[in-house]
Amino acid sequence: MKTKVILQLVMLSFAIFLASCVKEGPAGLAGLDGADGQDGLDGQDGNVTCLACHSGNTISSRQFQYASSVHKAGTNVAYAGGRAGCAECHSSEGFIEYHANGSVDSDISMPSAINCETCHTIHTTFEYTDFALRSSTPVAMKIDAGTVIDLGDGSNLCINCHQARTAEPNTASPGETFRISSTHYGPHHGPQVNVFAGIGFAEIAGPVDYPVAGTSKHYQEASCTVCHMGDYVDKQGGHTFNPSLAACNECHSTTSFDYGGVQFDVEEKLVELRDLLVGLNVVAWSEADGAFEPNPGTYPMIQAQAYYNWIGLEEDRSLGVHNPQYVNALLTNTIEALKVVK
Repeated sequence: MKTKVILQLVMLSFAIFLASCVKEGPAGLAGLDGADGQDGLDGQDGNVTCLACHSGNTISSRQFQYASSVHKAGTNVAYAGGRAGCAECHSSEGFIEYHANGSVDSDISMPSAINCETCHTIHTTFEYTDFALRSSTPVAMKIDAGTVIDLGDGSNLCINCHQARTAEPNTASPGETFRISSTHYGPHHGPQVNVFAGIGFAEIAGPVDYPVAGTSKHYQEASCTVCHMGDYVDKQGGHTFNPSLAACNECHSTTSFDYGGVQFDVEEKLVELRDLLVGLNVVAWSEADGAFEPNPGTYPMIQAQAYYNWIGLEEDRSLGVHNPQYVNALLTNTIEALKVVK
């Protein structure tokens, strides 16, 4: 009897062992879904600010336009870009340092031409403002810090460099005579905002009245960016900075920049004024530089002022478009004054 019980226990243990080695059968039917859990909190939005520039052809189109600009060419970088007194406008490094510190403290050993990072703050905060203009605040004039120009819409950045650096002779050194000490004398090479606003030139008395500063139609209704950075059409506007005929036609109906013959008239008067200055020996042709330059020396104030007006309007390069009435008054009155002297 006892033996039989033991044998049954052994057989049961063996059966359990075999059962543990048998492959599992198919799972039964799934039970019902449990109750929904609590909703989680929304995560932060993804950062898509990069796409403002890095999408489509946004960057490449601007680079293509900029490749044909005078800024990109960096014509005067080698000569002036490294010099502390010139670098704030003639090199990227100088411009950035000036706007960070208010001055360029020393010469720059390896200056580079104006580029994207000169005018824009790029890859600093990685926010939407990351490609904003480096500065857009109103600008005090170099020749008269009490005069502040505010053109808005990004044009203020242009004013920093495109203004006169030297006051007209009778303002700089009042008297009956004035000494021109260098062949480089003048308001400097980019007095565009002075012409645009109608300020800073030698307003010699004559038959034509000078318009009140800041009252020209262009000054009140246009700006640097409106006329030079409109939609890119026919290699004009956009980041070429070339004046845009399409922008002109927003207000005028014209097929050229010589609207109403303004440029033709101004060019003729500039030549007439130059020839009068040559006749007075104030100006002479330089074979070395391939340009008309002043002869250093001391001159009657009216002649020094006449030279300042001539070279400043030449280097404005708009041939009167920036401010037709002001330019006409300057040239007409200056020419008449020199004819009396002659």
